[in-house]
Amino acid sequence: MYIYPDNLKSKAVLWLWQLRDIGVIGIGCLISVFALAQLGFLLPIVATALYAFLTIRFDDTSILDFIRYACAFFLTGQQFYEWRLQSGDHWEPDGKRVGK
Repeated sequence: MYIYPDNLKSKAVLWLWQLRDIGVIGIGCLISVFALAQLGFLLPIVATALYAFLTIRFDDTSILDFIRYACAFFLTGQQFYEWRLQSGDHWEPDGKRVGK
């Protein structure tokens, strides 16, 4: 018996993470354990745990995706607004357009 996902174009997911994230977390855990055992260095374990937490997926989005979108919107993306009245357009104080 085969069970097919609802959306065949969706990315592969294992538990709460995408498979790419599982690979990154696994490699990060290996490096973290070696760094802790050989150097007594705790920072890689903290970074791996933080990445694992930020990449948990609910409804096809993660906290890391949200942070990336917010940084792109507020910091790196150009926001362009153009405000003008065209010739012949006049507006009443109550917001109604007069003219044309």
